[in-house]
This record gives sequence, C-alpha cells and structure tokens, in this order.
Amino acid sequence: MNMGFAAMMFLLLIPIISQTAFAQEFSVGPVTAGPGEVASGFIEVPPGVDEGTRIPISVLHGRRPGPVLALIAGNHGYEYAPILALQRLRGRLDPKALAGTVIMVHVANMPSFLRRTIYYSPIDGKNLNRVYPGKKDGTVSERIAYAITQQVIERCDYLIDLHCGDGNESLRPYTYWPKTGNPQLDEKAKQMALAFGLDHIVIDTDRPKDPRHSVYCSNTATTRGKPAITTESGGLGQTDEPSIARIERGVMSVLRWLHMLDGEPQFVEHPIWIDRSEVIRSQVTGLFYPLVKKGVAVTKGMRLGYITDFFGQRIADVRAPLSGVVLYILGTPPVSPDEPLAFVGHILSEK
Repeated sequence: MNMGFAAMMFLLLIPIISQTAFAQEFSVGPVTAGPGEVASGFIEVPPGVDEGTRIPISVLHGRRPGPVLALIAGNHGYEYAPILALQRLRGRLDPKALAGTVIMVHVANMPSFLRRTIYYSPIDGKNLNRVYPGKKDGTVSERIAYAITQQVIERCDYLIDLHCGDGNESLRPYTYWPKTGNPQLDEKAKQMALAFGLDHIVIDTDRPKDPRHSVYCSNTATTRGKPAITTESGGLGQTDEPSIARIERGVMSVLRWLHMLDGEPQFVEHPIWIDRSEVIRSQVTGLFYPLVKKGVAVTKGMRLGYITDFFGQRIADVRAPLSGVVLYILGTPPVSPDEPLAFVGHILSEK
C-alpha cells in the first residue's frame, strides 16, 4: 500500500519536476533570461594580438519547453537588412508566448559594422564568415568566431545565419540549403529552408565536413549535427522595408514550424531549386560595369559586364560560366583580384 502510494506520488510529481527544471534561467555568456523574459547585453571579446570588441545579443526565454533557435546577423557588418530585422523582432516577439528559447546575435562583426567595411574586418583584414569555428588566441575575427561558436552555436538546436548582399552586391533573395548526406539532418534543414519562405533555394553540397575547420557560421552548426540555413535578403547597404520585412516573415514562419509559436508556417509553394552555382571572381583591378541585373536569366557564355582600367580602357569581359539566374551582381565600380563579381545559379528542372 505504501509502495503504491509512493509510486503514484512520483508519477504526479514528474510534471512538476519537469516544469521546475525548465523554469531554470537560460544564459548565453553574461546574459541571463528567466522564463517568459527577454534580456540583452554583450559577449565581450577581450584584446589579444589585436584590439578587442563586443557582440550585442538578446536571449528570449519562453515559459514552455522547446528548442533553442539561434539567429545570427552581421557576420558581414555592411549587411544591414538582417541587423534591422532582428532589432524589430526583439520588440515583436513575446517570450511569454514562446516555447523554447531564441538567441539573437544582433551584430556579429562590430568592427566591420561600425567602420562600414564590406567582407573584411578593418582590424585584421579577415572575413569573419571564413574563419569559423575561430581561435581563442587568434586575431579579432577569429576570436569573435570562437566566442560565437562556444557561447551561441554550442547552445542552440537550430541556427539561421541571416545575410544580404554586402554593401557592393545587388542581390535577389535566396536561401542556402546545406546538403550533407545525413538524411535526417538534411531533411530538417530542407524543411527549415522551405519554411523561411524564399523561393530560390541553393542546394549547397561542397561545405567542409570537419567541425574543426567549418569555415562558415552556419556550417559550424551543421558539422555539429544541428540543422542550419543561410538566408539572403537585401543588399547594397540599403535598409529597404521589403528586404527587412521578408526576413521578419521568414523567422516567424520558422518559429511556427518549430512549434515555438502558435500558428502555421508559410512554406514556399513553388520552390526554385538551384542545383549548381558559381561565384565569378575578378582576375584584375579596375572598375566594373554590369550589363545585366539581379534575378535575370542568362545563358552560358553571355556577357554579364566588363572591367576597365582607371583610364576607361576595357581590360576584361565577365561572362556567365553556366546558364541560369543571376543571384547577385556587383553594384559598385571598384574591383580587386579574387573578389566576387557575380553569382549565377543553374535551375534544377524538377525536385
């Protein structure tokens, strides 16, 4: 009789114990939020071989159990639309209505953001989104990547790396879906890409497999078994409403797909799958003159633009390496060797 009573009491206590366990605070670095709370602050990146910086983050901790979704903006500091979208989402999302936790990295690359530089940090000259998972004792970009890897990526279950065209890129919206060969991981990432809602989806099959040399932010999550996508909306240093709102809608839809918010996700009805893609890079220094716009269809060998020297003499033609759609093209004149000029994707006929 006593054992039966004890067993019954244990079963009755399971929901209470579970609820108490979930009611614990959730911390990312020095930022801590209780159930139904939002908290903001900075992850400090101390000085090392060069100057230090800080990473502004917010933690929105729900009242109910659920997954942890990381939203990272500003790996490239001149990409403004995702940064502004996260500011708006921080005010829009009610943690009391949330299941699980949202981690927002508002500006990953503060040195680049504050000094308005494309691609590269003004401190160490490195591209933050090419040095993940970073190094604790590396240069500032590597230390930023290390801090985000250790304190954000390791804490999350899902990740969205939010991008747009950099300050020099005219870009049509699209999403990268990393395809790894792991059926379960790939399917989750695919559904997340569809839930985000951008109709052009690049099937990305050539990302590094080694978690110690993951290179890219989203790939750092993928190589650790966490579904992740990279999204692109906006460009040319613009802060236009359609690009920002597109990101907000995408995040809200993913939150509903993850059952972190009530409501139905808005999946892409007719996705356009990009099965092959190529970035065209400059071989010379000079001025770029585009002849096509973002989003247009091109054929292999078609001239996309040309480059002149500083006296107006044409020194190079830029041609499409394959037939497909222009996902982005340089929208400002300066070009340097090995820097992107355009990105062309081949459209898969059936998927």
